[in-house]
Amino acid sequence: MTHSIKFWAVVPAAGVGKRMNADRPKQYLELADKTVLEHTLLRLLQADIFTAVAVAISEEDPYWSELTVASHEKIIRAKGGKERPDSVLSGLHAISDQAADDDWVLVHDAARPCITTADIHHLINALVDDEVGGILAVASADTLKNVNANNILGTLDRTHIWRALTPQMFRYHSLKTALESTVGNPAITDEASALELQGLQPKIVEGRPDNIKITRPEDLALAQFFMTQQ
Repeated sequence: MTHSIKFWAVVPAAGVGKRMNADRPKQYLELADKTVLEHTLLRLLQADIFTAVAVAISEEDPYWSELTVASHEKIIRAKGGKERPDSVLSGLHAISDQAADDDWVLVHDAARPCITTADIHHLINALVDDEVGGILAVASADTLKNVNANNILGTLDRTHIWRALTPQMFRYHSLKTALESTVGNPAITDEASALELQGLQPKIVEGRPDNIKITRPEDLALAQFFMTQQ
C-alpha cells in the first residue's frame, strides 16, 4: 500500500423512529443533557481514530443545525436517503474525494449512544488486517422460536445466532460497491447483509451487550442507566 490507511465513520440519521411515538425523530430525543444523536457522535469523536464522520441527515430536518456538534470540524453532513442503505451510500459519496478504496469505514447507528471507545478500538484491532471486515455482535442468550402468526413452529439452535450491532466495519470500495449493487433490495437490513450478497463472509467480533439501539420509549431510560454505569 502506498498510503496510510484511514478510518472513517458513517452515521445514517435520517430515520423518523415511528415506534417511539414522539413529536420528533428518536435521534433528537433528550437523553441526559443531550440528544441521542449528540451522545452518539461525541462517542465516535472521542475514539480519536476517525478522519471524519459523515452524518446522513434528511433535507427537511429542522433539528440538526441546532446541535453544537453539527459544526465540529470532523463532522460532514450528507443527504439522508429514503432507506438506511441510501443514507449510508450518501455518506460514502460525501467522503469520496478523500477516502481511498482500501480505507476502513465504520457504519454506526444514530440511535446507539452507548457505544464505547473500547469497543470501537476492539473492532478495529480485530479486523484491521482482515480482507473483508466485520461487525460487532452479541451471542443470543435467549431461547429463540420460529413462529407463524401466534403459533410456534419450532425452537432454533441459538448457538449459531448472534445479534448484530454497530459499528460495522468494511473497506470503502467494497462497501460502496455492495450497496450500489443491492439498491432497493429489502433483504439489506444492515451493511453486512449487502456484503454477504456479494459472496463475502464478514467476521463477528463480540461487543458489549449495553450497546443498545433505542427503538422504544423505555429504551431511553435503559440507555441512561447504561451510560451512567459506563
